[in-house]
Amino acid sequence: MFEKLLVANRGEIAIRVLRAAREMGIGTVAVHSEADRLAPHVRFADEAVEIGPAASAESYLRIDRILEAARRTGADAVHPGYGFLAERADFARAVEEAGLIFVGPAPETIEAMGDKTAARQRMQAAGVPIVPGIVDPAENALAALAAAEEIGFPVLLKAAAGGGGKGMRVVETADALERAFEAARREAVAAFGDGSVYVERYLARPRHIEIQILGDAHGNVVHLGERECSIQRRHQKLVEEAPSAVLDEAGRAAMGIAAVRAAEAVDYRGAGTVEFLWENGEFWFLEMNTRLQVEHPVTELVTGLDLVAWQLRVAAGEPLEFGQADVRMTGHAIECRITAEDPDGGFLPSTGRIEHLRLPEGPGVRWDGAMEVGLDVSLHYDPLLGKLIVHAPDRAAAIARMARALREFELVGPDHAAAFHRRVMANDAFAAGDLSIRFVDEHPALTESAPAESTVARAGATAAVLLEEARRERRTAPRLSSAGGVELGPWRSLGHPAGTSAP
Repeated sequence: MFEKLLVANRGEIAIRVLRAAREMGIGTVAVHSEADRLAPHVRFADEAVEIGPAASAESYLRIDRILEAARRTGADAVHPGYGFLAERADFARAVEEAGLIFVGPAPETIEAMGDKTAARQRMQAAGVPIVPGIVDPAENALAALAAAEEIGFPVLLKAAAGGGGKGMRVVETADALERAFEAARREAVAAFGDGSVYVERYLARPRHIEIQILGDAHGNVVHLGERECSIQRRHQKLVEEAPSAVLDEAGRAAMGIAAVRAAEAVDYRGAGTVEFLWENGEFWFLEMNTRLQVEHPVTELVTGLDLVAWQLRVAAGEPLEFGQADVRMTGHAIECRITAEDPDGGFLPSTGRIEHLRLPEGPGVRWDGAMEVGLDVSLHYDPLLGKLIVHAPDRAAAIARMARALREFELVGPDHAAAFHRRVMANDAFAAGDLSIRFVDEHPALTESAPAESTVARAGATAAVLLEEARRERRTAPRLSSAGGVELGPWRSLGHPAGTSAP
């Protein structure tokens, strides 16, 4: 096992990785922007290094500064988290060329699955079902039209170089294709620097189901069951659960076998996810995410496996200690992403200082987050504040537990998505498992707060802020500690200066 790990990320995923490393006795290094100087992930690490201004392009996306931080601190491994540089083959290659261990798949694997059309070709060759369509990008709108007429309208135009809904257009008729093709190409260039677009069948009401896979450097690959990720907006996931309410054992086994084939086709090492679209008992390959997923906790709760710890063990060269027959899924888990967004205002990002925070507790409740009272939420970074996850014996019990936990959750400051999640848990279609990627559009009441709900929320927020202000008046004023940190009172100390060791 390596001795010191640098986490090239921030927020809740940085804290999640730092916790796993600490449990395994691995030294840790955090990197941070100027804006994140006092962020929670900085204080969680043994050492911290500032790598640039608030803008991601000048800090968390600077490969040279991250590698310099690793050199200065003597780190021998780098974990990318998710987002930022996590799926950049050039970053993985630069880490390895610097003589460090990259906690993730090989650069060649990331490259192979990063190009969506090349990935479709590879999956088709491996016997993994793909959505009917062309496997090469369309050279121009005329070629796209010819492909669409062969596939049959409606079709979906998709950027070959990326995902997340960028460079994606649904086309209902031949007359609309040329304009949609050019729009998709412009958006793809802006988002990924590559205007390649391909055409595939548009599925009317599919579910988004993904399979967690785990591979080692010795040729072993297993899948850890599925996650249902159908509740989305603008192709960004909002609620995830494991297992899916729609799959039976035969369907789960078939999808798992396909995911393992996909991983074996690219010599996959580490934790990754193979995503599928499912409709009327059929499923098709969508893409592979060559990293840890935001929703990994639901898989951890139903399998009992620590995915981050296994990432670190695999990166250090250890083989998997279990086979496919040893993987068991127990109970049901649900995750709600708590984002700094206004669900009643089109999920527009929200900013502000967190004035009050109360996190739910109790049996089967987990919180993965990186926020605290006094934290300023800005527009510089992803709006994810944290993830509320529950585990229960079955799906109905998990829904009830999540509803209870969401009622306990309190946050005063920026707008956030907790009210949206409370409405999802109370939705009859959700309870019945009637899901698709169009779920939010099909249930507009989910993003329309009732007047009474708004009044209660405002009253509760006001009361919480007044209470917090009263508590602050009774606290000891902050002062410098002898260790160089900031004392918040007689017993608590806040962090350590960036670039130094924690006491």
